[in-house]
Amino acid sequence: MSTDTAIRDSIEEAAGVVGSLWPVHSFVTANPLSGFEDRPFEEAVAEAAELLGGRGYPSAETFRAALERGQISRDRLDAELDEAGYDAAPEALLDRLADAPDPAEGDADDATEHVDRVLSKWLSAFLDEGSAHWSMPNREAGFYAAFREVAAHDDEIPDAGVAADLPEEPTDAVAAALEPYPEGEWSAIFEEQLAALPGWTWFVNRRVEDGGEWQSAHPISLAGYLAARLAVLDALDADLSPDSDAGEPDAADEIAAAFLRAWEATYREDLVDAVAAESESLADGEADSGRPDAQLVFCIDTRSEVIRRHVEETGDYETHGYAGFFGVPMEYEGYDADVSVEACPPIVEPQHRVAEAPADEDAHASHDRWTGLREAATEVVETLEANAATAYGFVESAGSGYGVALAARTLVPERVRGLVGAATGPIPDVHEFCEPDLDHEHADEGLPAGLTTEERVEYAAAAFELMGWEQFGRLVVFTGHASETANNPYESSLDCGACAGNSGGPNARVLAAICSDPEVKAALRERGFEIPEDTVFLAAEHNTTTDEVELYDGDVPESHADDVEQLRADLASARERAAAERAESLGADGDPVSETERRAGDWAETRPELGLAGNAGFVVGPRELTSDLDLDGRAFLHSYDHAADPDGDALAAILTGPMVVTQWINAQYYFSTVDNAVYGSGSKVTHNPVGNLGVYQGNGGDLMTGLPLQSLTTAADEPYHQPLRLSTVVHAPVERVEGVLAEHEQLQVLLDNDWLALTVVDPTRDHRAFHYEQDLAWTPAVAGAELDPETRRAPAVADD
Repeated sequence: MSTDTAIRDSIEEAAGVVGSLWPVHSFVTANPLSGFEDRPFEEAVAEAAELLGGRGYPSAETFRAALERGQISRDRLDAELDEAGYDAAPEALLDRLADAPDPAEGDADDATEHVDRVLSKWLSAFLDEGSAHWSMPNREAGFYAAFREVAAHDDEIPDAGVAADLPEEPTDAVAAALEPYPEGEWSAIFEEQLAALPGWTWFVNRRVEDGGEWQSAHPISLAGYLAARLAVLDALDADLSPDSDAGEPDAADEIAAAFLRAWEATYREDLVDAVAAESESLADGEADSGRPDAQLVFCIDTRSEVIRRHVEETGDYETHGYAGFFGVPMEYEGYDADVSVEACPPIVEPQHRVAEAPADEDAHASHDRWTGLREAATEVVETLEANAATAYGFVESAGSGYGVALAARTLVPERVRGLVGAATGPIPDVHEFCEPDLDHEHADEGLPAGLTTEERVEYAAAAFELMGWEQFGRLVVFTGHASETANNPYESSLDCGACAGNSGGPNARVLAAICSDPEVKAALRERGFEIPEDTVFLAAEHNTTTDEVELYDGDVPESHADDVEQLRADLASARERAAAERAESLGADGDPVSETERRAGDWAETRPELGLAGNAGFVVGPRELTSDLDLDGRAFLHSYDHAADPDGDALAAILTGPMVVTQWINAQYYFSTVDNAVYGSGSKVTHNPVGNLGVYQGNGGDLMTGLPLQSLTTAADEPYHQPLRLSTVVHAPVERVEGVLAEHEQLQVLLDNDWLALTVVDPTRDHRAFHYEQDLAWTPAVAGAELDPETRRAPAVADD
């Protein structure tokens, strides 16, 4: 094997522990330890602590507070501690845990700090995505070539070793730096060096995997990054020998793991008991076969659970949960957008390109006129601000006006928000004059435009099959969601995760347009979906900061005008109730609606909303299972009817798609909470946005990888998010769930390694609950549930 091949193989092996970090303008939540998911959770967090320096478990103070609040059952905790071999009192064990050393206490050596400073400087310059007015030279040649060009002019890079005369090829530079070390150590060396600046490494990994426009224009690779890093370390005469201490769980970790399991079991048992009781109650009661006035499909997002409860309270409305990209994997190009965005989850590849096309010429012309003036003014101001010759004169002449504007935005943000809305009133919203262009057009390269009729039918049918629909109301509303916030680099983290950190409104509009297609309706009826002639499909968007739901009803016929007006009024009532609930969780005073509007428009507000903080559960089943439960905005809810899915295809799609994505989200919140300095991004107050990529803490260093503190707490010393791994509850025959797991090894890996928990409430076995253990084995939640005593597998039972 050639040296070049051996180096590339070792880099590929080392990159197995590298996660992904999306740019902050399209922030996608992901498990920061995704590269460790092939090993048990306890081993993974120990190895990650050794490599990255981050804690893997909540602190002793966090456990103590949960115990005092009754969030951890004493009986469950005693059982977990006994099984782990500890007989001391929980409080004494927490004292021992509090005295354990922090894995991040070790200081980096001078050479590592030096090379981190050098590399972060050039990575930020090279990877910039349009923020810099002066670009790094030679970027089109790739990172390593550009670095070779500037290295000789950087006084922080010693003129010694490999750096003195960098080879043209990055693998040659790596080989030269690794010459003193045996090949068996290469992979471990690469692992340590990739982990030194995990934020930058993960971003590079994401950009390479994505292969988008920026990567095409300015290519970078892990090999090129490692070559630059190793060359500088060699110039500093640094020792690259890998640390021989393997990460192993210690006594403190074992104590913390027992407390965590008890905390999770306490939450899970309450959730499972509630769902099982509702399942039994539904079976005993009479089914409501009345046609609802309207059906609203929301994203499975935990914030939807709150608004759905309040919508259902206001009238004869039915709500459903479905992944917020509404099942259409696409790139979407908005009318005003400079680039298209991937409006689907990261685990799904876009299959179509959909663009907005003007349909109303008068509104179109008015919009273009007003936005053209605004953009021209903005461009002039940005030019004056950035130009060294004009910046001071601009400040002198415009300073007083800026001062008044800044004071208003600081002191009366809700009024500024209202004034902006009034001022832009003449400008029609894009959805008022544009429609998603679904006309199909084949492309020789890239994605085809639009969708064929057959594809439209399949997406519509898949949506109704996954949700188990049997009847349709006069109005069917697909409701995407987006957040509204000011001066917030992390605003996309509050948008729709199923749409890759973008607004879900366009996806809702696309599915509504698909279902409104007469040919699609006819085909759906042929497939058994009895869609009445008076059913009208429309789209909406839920503002998760203010809980406003805006209906996109421009094409609704006059015959349904009264229905829409009544729905709009009821949505306003639901908004008031939901806003009151959210304001209470934030500890806010005053009128709830006004408070949410203030938070949306206040550029100094660090907590416009709490996003998905608190998430802990995922319930897959009919809405009737949870409609009478207040789940406190902590559960993802996906509609599913096992009776309409005898072959389990719909269930497989839910478990391999939405459940995996929710586990990513849950893991991001978990690790950002347990060690915010390593896995999160610290306080927003000291964030420094860089290159439209991410944020620093301070003026340089590594890109922060996770969520800010303000997304996890209601005050500096008041944690809000409870760091628990995801508990999934599925309402279906246990053998059907087992069959899905048997066919999808990646699900077994996540479950067997304890990255999430799975419990099945089986309506065919007297609504008993079965908890997944390992290797397709189950534990009955109560005595007497039927399982094979030797295999702990579920014997087949005919569906009811």
